[in-house]
Amino acid sequence: MDIVFFSAQPYDIHYFNQGNHQEEHRFRFLEVQLNEDNAALIKDEPVICVFVNDKVNAAVISVLQQKGVRLIALRCAGFNNVDLKAAAAAGIKVVRVPAYSPHAVAEHAVALLLGLNRKIYKSYNRVRDGNFTLNGLEGFDLFGKTIGVVGTGNIGSVFCKIMLGFGCKVYAHDIYENEELLESGVKYVSLDTIFAQSDVISLHCPLMERTRHMINANAIASMKMGVVLINTSRGGLIDTASVVAALKDGHIGALGIDVYEQEEHLFFQNFSGSIIQDDVLSRLTTFPNVLVTAHQGFFTKEALTQIAEVTLNNIRSFEKEGILLNEVK
Repeated sequence: MDIVFFSAQPYDIHYFNQGNHQEEHRFRFLEVQLNEDNAALIKDEPVICVFVNDKVNAAVISVLQQKGVRLIALRCAGFNNVDLKAAAAAGIKVVRVPAYSPHAVAEHAVALLLGLNRKIYKSYNRVRDGNFTLNGLEGFDLFGKTIGVVGTGNIGSVFCKIMLGFGCKVYAHDIYENEELLESGVKYVSLDTIFAQSDVISLHCPLMERTRHMINANAIASMKMGVVLINTSRGGLIDTASVVAALKDGHIGALGIDVYEQEEHLFFQNFSGSIIQDDVLSRLTTFPNVLVTAHQGFFTKEALTQIAEVTLNNIRSFEKEGILLNEVK
């Protein structure tokens, strides 16, 4: 099939070409993020492949319908950027990659936690400047601490297991309880208990109306002083303004994020020669106890290979057998 890719980066080109073993598909890669202004760039491709920050709203879907697009293939797990009702009304199917090396994102969450706790980034910069003092680099033992995990899907489950390996007490919250995690020692509790008793809170749940801004001023007020907050899931789970206020007064002791609510205007682009216009993100990066990475949790060889393979298999199944694998409704 002819497939047009939006938000295509060099690694997308590499891994999708690598996955197109028998050259059964014809690819056209576009660097731009899909939105209302550039949806007309689609030619006669029946499939578009999009990523997390592409906007597939009702206006875009109207153009897709006019262009004869039959399938939206998300090369990611999240689908909050797609208007599913509009797609269904237009007769356009939507598929995604529900799981791709959950270890990649879970391990990145751990990396953020360890980097913040042990001040690795500060120590690295000090040593490069010839400063070998330890003042200000004090951390804490993770062993014995209470870790609150919100969402125990594929990624959250891996994160729980890693934290158990550190000797932590792991509390989890999810609509569905994972029997394997229960047997391994994870305790399922209410969200209020997670907030009230956790030393570290890590978010691993999808973004939907009931989870949007779940970390807000009220939630933060119920947390321990000095709580460490990690988010590698979706930026909209956090009310960033409330988190900034809590960082200023010390209620949040450290913040590690790989996602940001307004990331579509920044992430996966190079602004090193420009002035960032996002005042909230600029304020966040001034805190010495904040670590921000640019949505790289998925960025491992294993995950990228799996993303390409699952996406192409979704498309192949749709084309040859009329079967929708990993459909989003």
